[in-house]
Amino acid sequence: MIVGYARVSTSDQSLDVQEAALRSAGAEKIFAEKLSGTTSNRPQLRDAVEFCREGDTFIVTRLDRFARSSVDLHNIVAALVAKGVDFRCTEQAGVDTSTSSGKLMLGMLGAVAEFETAIRRERQMEGIARARRAGAYTGRKATIDHGEVLQLFQQGKGATEIAAQLGIGRASVYRIINAPGAGNHAGE
Repeated sequence: MIVGYARVSTSDQSLDVQEAALRSAGAEKIFAEKLSGTTSNRPQLRDAVEFCREGDTFIVTRLDRFARSSVDLHNIVAALVAKGVDFRCTEQAGVDTSTSSGKLMLGMLGAVAEFETAIRRERQMEGIARARRAGAYTGRKATIDHGEVLQLFQQGKGATEIAAQLGIGRASVYRIINAPGAGNHAGE
């Protein structure tokens, strides 16, 4: 059986293109999820690997839809190979663990993908540092109104009640009311 796996990073992205490509490549069963590739908790990927049996072929459209790093890539592929399952990538020709050249290609592409991710992260951090120096990057805007939290606390409401009313976590309430300069201490 050919088992496919598709993944997009955000809920507003579509899996349609990947799923169509996997079906076109012969996938009889497709596991798909909308999760960031940086997370290790990918339940559909785990289920897909567990579903595979000896003699099956596991396919993905691209390696970056499959693994978080070259270590992750090799660990997942090793788990598949240990079960007697071949691995193929439809859009990155030559990635096929049923051949020795395919195994070589897998290793090389995995290393290149990890290198590209590291370079992209370095560029992003350099850009953020440049923007901070220029005063243009101040981080994410506050999502909690500190004044409202303090006002409710001063009215005698407890942290649990404040958190429920404002739809925030209790830890956030405690952080605000116990902050230096807030003039309020929850423990008093």
